[in-house]
Amino acid sequence: MPILLPHLPDDSWRLTHMGRLLGHAMRRFDARVLQLMAQDEAVPLALSHLAERDQVSAAHIHITRHLSLAGDRLVDLAARAGMSKQAMAQLVDQCEAWNLVTRERDPRDARARTVRFTETGLLWLQAFERAVSQAEAEFRAEVGEQVATVVKLGLEVYGADS
Repeated sequence: MPILLPHLPDDSWRLTHMGRLLGHAMRRFDARVLQLMAQDEAVPLALSHLAERDQVSAAHIHITRHLSLAGDRLVDLAARAGMSKQAMAQLVDQCEAWNLVTRERDPRDARARTVRFTETGLLWLQAFERAVSQAEAEFRAEVGEQVATVVKLGLEVYGADS
């Protein structure tokens, strides 16, 4: 005889709410960007192999996405990426070991360090730009130009600082 369970409310909303969909979309987009970067011939071979073997993660993209070309103090970089200073310091350590970034004495404050892209890091940044452009083109092709435009505009408004 089957066990009768009390009627459970519909909880399908947990799988389809916007936050979850945005999270899935972001993970898919970042994974595609990393895949494209691993295939980019301009990316130094060692970095390409790291990306190919999933050693470079979306977390490392935070540095690529948020480090200004002029360089930034760690605390500012962490704030811009929405991460703790400690977590960002670990990412910077890894990226420094991979020769993507370097830490230099901050000319305004001798106690502080500025994180800057190295020449290799600038090549990585250029590959990131190409990969993002390709991933966006794939998104537009999949959902259509009009939907892609509406999504981008909506995300710009929703994600804007208040």
